[in-house]
Amino acid sequence: MKDEIWEKPENRGTSQLRFDTNGLIPAVIQNSATKEVLMLAYMNPESLQKTLESGETWFWSRSRQELWHKGGTSGNLQKVVEIRYDCDADTLLVLVEPAGPACHTGETSCFYRKI
Repeated sequence: MKDEIWEKPENRGTSQLRFDTNGLIPAVIQNSATKEVLMLAYMNPESLQKTLESGETWFWSRSRQELWHKGGTSGNLQKVVEIRYDCDADTLLVLVEPAGPACHTGETSCFYRKI
């Protein structure tokens, strides 16, 4: 991602996003190189802003009711390459360069189980 995109608020498109009644928007996290879906998490406006400012993923924990920096304790950071939003502006697709597994179990992706 080019730095000038992050530096220009008018290019971010955040004012068009539709957060739910809890102030959250789902974020699908995808490996930018392999296109593998790594995880699904939720962002609120503050975590999205921290993501935009830092270039690393930040989320809102629905269970703990607090912000969390992906990889902040594990070291498995996710460098943001690009953020897209869908046609309804109510879901994000975050393309990342992962520095380790996305899942707390140690799996590369949270979607490692099959039905």
